[in-house]
Amino acid sequence: MTGTQVKTESAIDRGHRDTDWWRGAVIYQIYPRSFQDSNGDGIGDLAGITQRLDYIASLGVDAIWLSPFFTSPMADFGYDVSDYEDVDPMFGTLADFDEMTAKAHALGLKVMIDLVISHTSDQHAWFKESRASRDNRKADWYVWADAKPEGSPPNNWLSIFGGPAWEWDSVRCQYYLHNFLASQPDLNFHNPDVQDAVLSAARFWLERGVDGFRLDTVNFYFHDANLRDNPPLPEGMVLTGVDATNPYAFQHHLHDKTQPENLVFLERLRSLLDEYPGATSVGEIGADRDVIGTTAAYTVEGKRIHMAYSFDLLTPKRSAAFIRQTVEGMEAGIGSGWPSWALSNHDVVRVASRWGESQNLDLFAPLAVALVTSLRGTPCIYQGEELGLSEADVPFEKLQDPYGIRFWPKFKGRDGCRTPMPWDRGAAHAGFSAGEPWLPVPADHAARSVNAQDMAGGSVLERVRTFLNWRRGELTLQKGDIRFIDSDGETVVFTRSHQNETVLCAFNLSDEPVELNWNDGQLSVLVGSGFGGNAKAGKLMLPGLDALFARVG
Repeated sequence: MTGTQVKTESAIDRGHRDTDWWRGAVIYQIYPRSFQDSNGDGIGDLAGITQRLDYIASLGVDAIWLSPFFTSPMADFGYDVSDYEDVDPMFGTLADFDEMTAKAHALGLKVMIDLVISHTSDQHAWFKESRASRDNRKADWYVWADAKPEGSPPNNWLSIFGGPAWEWDSVRCQYYLHNFLASQPDLNFHNPDVQDAVLSAARFWLERGVDGFRLDTVNFYFHDANLRDNPPLPEGMVLTGVDATNPYAFQHHLHDKTQPENLVFLERLRSLLDEYPGATSVGEIGADRDVIGTTAAYTVEGKRIHMAYSFDLLTPKRSAAFIRQTVEGMEAGIGSGWPSWALSNHDVVRVASRWGESQNLDLFAPLAVALVTSLRGTPCIYQGEELGLSEADVPFEKLQDPYGIRFWPKFKGRDGCRTPMPWDRGAAHAGFSAGEPWLPVPADHAARSVNAQDMAGGSVLERVRTFLNWRRGELTLQKGDIRFIDSDGETVVFTRSHQNETVLCAFNLSDEPVELNWNDGQLSVLVGSGFGGNAKAGKLMLPGLDALFARVG
């Protein structure tokens, strides 16, 4: 750890704040490497984020979530942490973080950061000590196991990034577990000292003023202590969030993740968060069995994490029926929990390509944002969604993602959704950096840059900005219950109800205009959303790729 740990106003006294702010808030995800470079080295940094906070605040979002910026050898671009309590020099300093946090709070933005605690880098001091011998103080901080008699790994568990989930270590003459890269050894959460250590790291950032955490791979913390083999994936079952070309998708992951002990640890984490009024958490659940049940168990109100998302709406599937089925299924099974929804993030193909490839992006992109932010839950918007950015086609020779390099060409990895944010269409590298960016900026992204769309009537940016700022005044769309209504074709229709007010939300996912019958009460069309749907004489009239918002009664 370097730098001085400081308490900010937000960490000292949050009691006067709305501790329920996260429920229905819009979270804007920033991938720091690709947001804004302030020093010309081709890599985004914290100072660059600070420069762009006014832009983010203008969108009408409530919080930012930063992907990892901690000290790291960057084998997995920050998701391999070597020091939980410092900033990697690539991104700046702790002082830069403090400056960014202070400005974000001054603009009314909450600050959430990634907490990556299922594993560390093999360069972390904890792992270096653990691997040094079998009897040192941290010998049991990672998952070590002897080889089988013939020298093979302890069981059949696989790494998401390819090959066995076990790596031989010639110092201890044992295998260690890694669910991702071999340079990302898994921590042993069965050891209470490990739990204490990661909770201490979380407290460090809470004291520094963060308003919450996005919990990376939140269901991966514990493994089966008996190291039992995983069975094959049952016939007809499909893993979400894992490419079908990956052998990881062949197994039913009963024993290497989503263990019951995780629930007890999440209660410890929640107790820590509760010490900081208003601090929140959103978990990433990568489960291949009972995703809804897992989400419900992890988000029991007031007991474990505040909310969680899965990969259900991050798949290539796209239809009105699929969206309704997914959301209704979650609503039916989540109990007292609260969901989080996203259509894009740093791990999946951008929704503009995944769902909107054959459609007019100027119409589809703002519609997609309006849809995901109108569902019951807390939506996450990924940088560039507000511009209608599509997936970039990064050639093999420029790929950086080890996941994509491993499974290329059928699976090209995650670089296509991680290319730099385009700010200025007339500037070198679209204004992202004065130097050569770590990933190329596609020409079609430059054409959709912020300055090309800013204040341009009908642009994706202006329509998203209009909608999200309008939504901030509609408490029913933030906190209300949801009820789906039967509708024809590629339409999604539901109501949100809160404190004796009901708002109808209707979305037309097709290019063609549609008319739907409405007999459930008088409608008053809400103005200001930026969408052109209308209601008249018992009909909902929706232009192609458009929406309608109306008060019922």
